Amino acid sequence: MPENVLWYEDIEFWEHFAPIMFDDTHWVEVPLVADAVTRLSRFNLYGETPGDEWQKPLEEAPKILDLCCGIGRISSEFARMGFSVTGVDITESFLNTAKEDAKYENLNIEYIRADAREFKRLNFFDTIVNLYISFGYFSDQKDDLKVLRNVYESLKKGGSFIIETLGKEIAVRDFIEAEWFERAGCTMLTEYEPLDSWTFLKNRWILIKGGQRLEKTFVQRLYSASELRSLLVEAGFRKIEIYGEWDESAYNQYSNKLIAVARK
Repeated sequence: MPENVLWYEDIEFWEHFAPIMFDDTHWVEVPLVADAVTRLSRFNLYGETPGDEWQKPLEEAPKILDLCCGIGRISSEFARMGFSVTGVDITESFLNTAKEDAKYENLNIEYIRADAREFKRLNFFDTIVNLYISFGYFSDQKDDLKVLRNVYESLKKGGSFIIETLGKEIAVRDFIEAEWFERAGCTMLTEYEPLDSWTFLKNRWILIKGGQRLEKTFVQRLYSASELRSLLVEAGFRKIEIYGEWDESAYNQYSNKLIAVARK
């Protein structure tokens, strides 16, 4: 990889590690996640009496942006549900796979190759999602804030931003220094190290398959629930809910996810 290319722009990394990240377990949960996003977005699809200020009857298919869409697993599910879907990702090979799958199913999905720090479409989307722990990988926190401000500006008034990430509280609770496992015909060794008083989590992944060894090191910025809430407020959001599961249960010591729902 050229020295001026950042790790998340490394095509070889995504192509080799994708089978590990997008295994069958993640595919199985797609309908559940899509249903939860629909509920959390408070889409009033049937013209019923709105239950609160956020829930309004929709005159057309909701517009959803899947930010950092990867190979389009959740984008396709939204399209099957009848939503108008746009998927944005920086990895061209992932987008090519997503486009091929959409074409095979005759799904009308707009896929765009773009950096999340640059993409925005003013006052356009009803909901924007950023799922599967794809937030916090920029070295400068100002870039995280820039992404959130782009999201805010891209939402219609009353629109929802739903982000699922690894909460700092969970990372500390479940921390292990290393583990290895078999998945997708590969042997995977992962090593972890907290940095700067748990501001970051350093990841070292080693993949062994068919006698070939690939290694990648990257760092993720960790956010606690309160830190993520504060960043969303700084980006402009005025109402933020925090959950620990897709069933809207509280974020507490038993949670496995950090899910934030921010309203414009």
